[in-house]
Amino acid sequence: MKSEGLNTAVTASTELQSPRVAAFFDLDKTIIATSSAYAFGKEFIGSGLISPRAALQMSLAQATYILAGHTSEQMDNTRDQLTTMIAGWEIAQVRQIAEETMKNVVSPAIYAEARDLINFHQNLGHDVIIISASATELVAPIAKELGVDQIVATELATKDGVLTGEVLFYAKGPAKANEIRRLAKEHGYDLDRSFAYSDSSTDIPMLECVGNAVAVNPDRALRRAAIANNWEIKSFKNPVPLFTVPTTREVSIGTGVVAGVAALTAGGIWLYKNNKGTA
Repeated sequence: MKSEGLNTAVTASTELQSPRVAAFFDLDKTIIATSSAYAFGKEFIGSGLISPRAALQMSLAQATYILAGHTSEQMDNTRDQLTTMIAGWEIAQVRQIAEETMKNVVSPAIYAEARDLINFHQNLGHDVIIISASATELVAPIAKELGVDQIVATELATKDGVLTGEVLFYAKGPAKANEIRRLAKEHGYDLDRSFAYSDSSTDIPMLECVGNAVAVNPDRALRRAAIANNWEIKSFKNPVPLFTVPTTREVSIGTGVVAGVAALTAGGIWLYKNNKGTA
């Protein structure tokens, strides 16, 4: 009889407990004002891991990303370029560079509004998860800086401590949604009460998973989807995203090339502003 009463009390207590709530955050241009891969790129250049030509390509890609974002196809192209570039890198060195330069390189690029929002969810007892298409080695130190214990990120293959260039898991688009559903099943999250934040239309499947979807600094396609679905739209402005062209010393290329990068960037800004005005 005592055992029966105890079991009844435990069951009743469990039933009274509220379902767990999670807050899923995209990383690039949602938590930080740039791409984590590009943010750390300068440090990889300084360490001699990135060639001058690759540095120039990254600079142009970063300018485009900051000004207009990436389409799904552009994300795939960037993934392919970066994985080709990193083949042969020692994973320990990549982690060391990311951890040692976190404070100087990425911390200043974290949106103050994102920090506050993460703290808000944590204070409510919500589980916060960063879910990003960037590599785990780049996402982990940022999560640690923000006091976030759980991440879902792109997994890269290694052999004998060296990156092979193979992608084991690409955390993009529907893959993010699948991971959210997996985590919900594993941890008992009530997705109808949970939250998701992103800037990109590629994350619409992720936002559709939860009852509280929020578009942060959304691209055009995501803004349209947010309005159509009555999702909240937030604007994070602190800090203002910056684009820095590597110096000639950093990438060992001529001043003419740097001038060309600057000209292309300026042209991109002009096109972006004019296209935005006609949207």
